[in-house]
Amino acid sequence: MARLMIRCVPLSTSRELPLWQRPVTLLFLMAAAMPVAFATWSALLNNFVIEVAGFDGSDIGWLHTVREIPGFLAVGVIALIMLMHEQVLGLVALLLLGVATAVTAYFPSMAGILTVTMLSSIGFHYYETVNQSLQLQWMPKDQAPRILGLLLAAGSAATLLAYGAIVLTWEALGLSYPHVYLIAGGITAALAVLAMQAYPRFEAPDPQIKKLILRRRYWLYYVLQFLSGARRQIFVVFAGFMMVERFGFQVHEVTALFLINLVANMVFAPVMGRAVGRFGERATLLFEYAGLIAVFLAYGGIYYFGWGVLLAASLYVIDHMFFALALALKTYFQKIADPRDIAPTAAVAFTINHIAAVFLPAGLGYLWLISPGAVFVGAAGIATASFLLALLIPRHPAPGNETVFSGYIAAAPAE
Repeated sequence: MARLMIRCVPLSTSRELPLWQRPVTLLFLMAAAMPVAFATWSALLNNFVIEVAGFDGSDIGWLHTVREIPGFLAVGVIALIMLMHEQVLGLVALLLLGVATAVTAYFPSMAGILTVTMLSSIGFHYYETVNQSLQLQWMPKDQAPRILGLLLAAGSAATLLAYGAIVLTWEALGLSYPHVYLIAGGITAALAVLAMQAYPRFEAPDPQIKKLILRRRYWLYYVLQFLSGARRQIFVVFAGFMMVERFGFQVHEVTALFLINLVANMVFAPVMGRAVGRFGERATLLFEYAGLIAVFLAYGGIYYFGWGVLLAASLYVIDHMFFALALALKTYFQKIADPRDIAPTAAVAFTINHIAAVFLPAGLGYLWLISPGAVFVGAAGIATASFLLALLIPRHPAPGNETVFSGYIAAAPAE
């Protein structure tokens, strides 16, 4: 690896480095690099597979099922960090995401799209698993909500530039899918290589446990992760597909909708980060889940009552804003976790988050052919279950105070 990547710097002394070379700066660089490839892939996907590959609802369901298999296998990160440092693994995964995105449009068949999607998904999910672990290890608990909000805003700002270019130039310059995928993926890959060259390897003070672990005292975090993954899959797979299939959105129109989401995240994500710090994880998660219940029921109403495109587009933006509050789930775990558990639990949680993703898109793809509204009503039910479970989060979570029941029953053993 590059000369600077080989040099190890303890986290405690990293403040002696120039500002541009510190751990938090690297987190911001990665936060900006990843969405350029992934969000561009997402923005073009529905139009690409419908116009070029002739996908229907069932096909898109299978595509997302294949895309989520690496997320389900995120526990493989535990084996890989036995062979390489987490930071190195994260940047290699980011590079894979960029390269796979760059070549997406050169494989327009069903088999080709599934293969490239699998490769980009390995990069995305392994990057995200490691990135979440590094964030919780590198950020102080008292500053984590604020910094996480700023990281979300930074990712939105970087993606805004890419989406703005698509909206302004797609029709004006006659851009094609190969052009856009190649440029976006190439930018992400180049930034990953830059990070490998420019940053030392940061060593956190608490060595991570490098084996599969499941702690009974983390049970509420695990269940909320599972439900979060199920909800997110329904939104990611079917909300955007609805805009194209039902309302006939073109590439530049879908991308314009994404642009609105990005601006909203740039403005509100830092506010939401501060809200978590002020009101606590329980209150903000309850607010998120209550909002999502209303949003998903309204999505269902679009099909059952024929509500129009303006409401659908508004719900799409509101949905994104609520999902930004999911950072509260990260900080809840940071507060209750043994510092040594962060890396293995990030991998386990990512797998749990993707259990539903392996079967839900394909299964609901068939339900979509019969009753699209029922898909969103089911999502509202999942959000309701999340709301009820979030009531169990204490106002001040900590080791030994993981749920509201912790004061009434003996704490579960750490091992």
